[in-house]
Amino acid sequence: MEINRDHYLNQLISRKQNGLIKVITGIRRCGKSYLLNTIFYNYLVSIGVNEDHIIRFAFDSAEDLSLIGEDLIRLKSENKKVDPSKFMAYIREKVVDDGMYFLLLDEIQELNAFESVLNSYLRRSNMDIYVTGSNAKFLSSDIITEFEGRGDDVHLYPLSYSEFMTVWEGDRYEGLTQYMLYGGIPLVVLRRTPQEKIALLNTLFKEIYIKDIVSRNKVRKVGELEDLLNILSSSVGSLTNPEKIKNTFKTVKKSSITTATILRFLGYFEDSFLIEEAKRYDIKGRGYIETPSKFYFSDLGLRNARINFRQFEPNHSMENVIYNELRMRGYNVDVGVVPVVEKTKDGSVKRLSLEVDFVCNLGSSRVYIQSAYSLPNEEKRIQETHSFKKIDDSFRKIIVTKDLVSPWYDENGILTVNIYDFLLGDDFI
Repeated sequence: MEINRDHYLNQLISRKQNGLIKVITGIRRCGKSYLLNTIFYNYLVSIGVNEDHIIRFAFDSAEDLSLIGEDLIRLKSENKKVDPSKFMAYIREKVVDDGMYFLLLDEIQELNAFESVLNSYLRRSNMDIYVTGSNAKFLSSDIITEFEGRGDDVHLYPLSYSEFMTVWEGDRYEGLTQYMLYGGIPLVVLRRTPQEKIALLNTLFKEIYIKDIVSRNKVRKVGELEDLLNILSSSVGSLTNPEKIKNTFKTVKKSSITTATILRFLGYFEDSFLIEEAKRYDIKGRGYIETPSKFYFSDLGLRNARINFRQFEPNHSMENVIYNELRMRGYNVDVGVVPVVEKTKDGSVKRLSLEVDFVCNLGSSRVYIQSAYSLPNEEKRIQETHSFKKIDDSFRKIIVTKDLVSPWYDENGILTVNIYDFLLGDDFI
């Protein structure tokens, strides 16, 4: 079953023959290889590229390696990487004319000195290069630096809700519940039963994600690393900072973990794309506030697996889904703060910091978004729009709710839209 990933296919298409190495990054098992070797390959064939001008090579495939005289079992047993001279000789045999050749290279980290090999191919005017990788380096945000400014990152997220709905057989309401519960990792989505989904999510965490982080960063305090991940899982969408987390460790775990260690572990999670940090931004002062901030999971199924599906909080889960959707659409997303001075009923002055869930920037455009699980009455609506009314600019302001309402604007130009329409349509922001 092919899952629609047109959003990322279009990114690859727009970068075609741009003179850079297209590096597909993302959390393990989010579909990088399938995007490159199936979806993009089929696109190239559909526009008339001859198949003999599309060179696909997977460096973890025994069959592909045999084509260049390498043996996968021997390489693994001896902990060696593929000989670049053998691979380059294979490419020389394939490139027989001056026509454009597309190199689709999977698990490129298994090629020794791959950075130098690929950079050398960039000097060829008839080669367009696309790569994926899944070792710790390719799961890190620093991979582009390996190509000395010649890399072009296409970051792949797990399935969005709209992508999920292309294979979900039920209605969109139950679909969103399932999506918020089990997430969008393609392998998980395609499992048939809840038991199969849960088992796979637990296996992915135990056998892949934690091992990658520990191996890459040579973590010795693995227990504390996992405890921190559990704490973040329990407080998704809540303001926090390393000092607050340290106090939680001290109170709950009786641990003397340091703030520096917590900061380092948070960096590991972010580099591996498990979580993202949304920093606080002073909308009036136009500057960032150092702490606290919020952390969101790139996949809610993974988050729920960490806490054994004990805390399914639909309001926080919806907020996480909206955050991920905005990031998938290319927005930089911050948590907004609006400092105000208001008079109380007794005439005294009170200073407040009103919150805007998301300040979303894309180039010169901006949109403010509140995630309101439900708006049962006018009092709740006034509460959700209070911060919007204190912002003195003309950028769009949107309330996203799970209530089944038709999109409508109030007298202040604030749009209210239900979560299903927001996630399935691209015309609201």
